[in-house]
Amino acid sequence: HCHKSYTLSKVLKRHMRIHTGEKPYQCSQCDIAFPEKYLLKNHLASHSGEKPYQCSQCEKSYSKRGHLIKHIKAHTEEKLYKCIQCGKAFSNKRFLAKHQITHTLEGNTF
Repeated sequence: HCHKSYTLSKVLKRHMRIHTGEKPYQCSQCDIAFPEKYLLKNHLASHSGEKPYQCSQCEKSYSKRGHLIKHIKAHTEEKLYKCIQCGKAFSNKRFLAKHQITHTLEGNTF
């Protein structure tokens, strides 16, 4: 173990889970367990379908704050890759390629 010390016993107990691998917070809907209560809370959203994190610039919502933050970057990044079918622009060549598949599925070609 490490040599860290804490003044509060509950903080030490929580830290010790790093070393012991203890995961006392178990999901009641599946077999996954977590070392921290907040991680279980985040996980539970995957079962409920709840998406409380909504983008202020469009209609998209996410179950996790980190996913929303990643999405917001799409609004602010420079979009250099433009679809020749519909004009929609993307910040990443892979995103453009994925988008172009939708035109193929619609029966269109590039």
